[in-house]
Amino acid sequence: MSAQSSAAAPPEDRVLAIERTFDAPRPLVFKAWTEAERMARWFGPHGFTNTVISHDFRVGGGYRLHMRSPQGTEHFLQGVYREIVEPERLVSTFVWTDADGNATRPETVLTVTLAEHGAKTMLKLHQAVFESVTARDSHQGGWSDSMERLANFLAAAA
Repeated sequence: MSAQSSAAAPPEDRVLAIERTFDAPRPLVFKAWTEAERMARWFGPHGFTNTVISHDFRVGGGYRLHMRSPQGTEHFLQGVYREIVEPERLVSTFVWTDADGNATRPETVLTVTLAEHGAKTMLKLHQAVFESVTARDSHQGGWSDSMERLANFLAAAA
């Protein structure tokens, strides 16, 4: 698909939805998403390291992360928390930026919902609306790696 036709895709084609069940209690999964020191340990693709630059966990507060790839490429992202319902729901903006915090891609809205399933937790991730199907697919790969890293983090934390 060309970049032009990808960008012209209808909004429903530019939405990312992922579901994953974790063998961990919901409060622990929630903490992994909301406590900076925990999030830094699992967020991003395999091999990436993270530094939380800022983290103000409250509605209207923001977060800013620095990610470094194994090859040394630097990535920055940030957002603002729009909704926090502990321990079941987080809604925030998500935008890639340069080192100075200037947006380099269009902003999306990230919603994470956590539901108890016995001693396990069902996570539903929804991110939208991407500027193109290509951008959505790129995030699909990154989030898939992150979910694997989160599963490993939760197993070690239990």
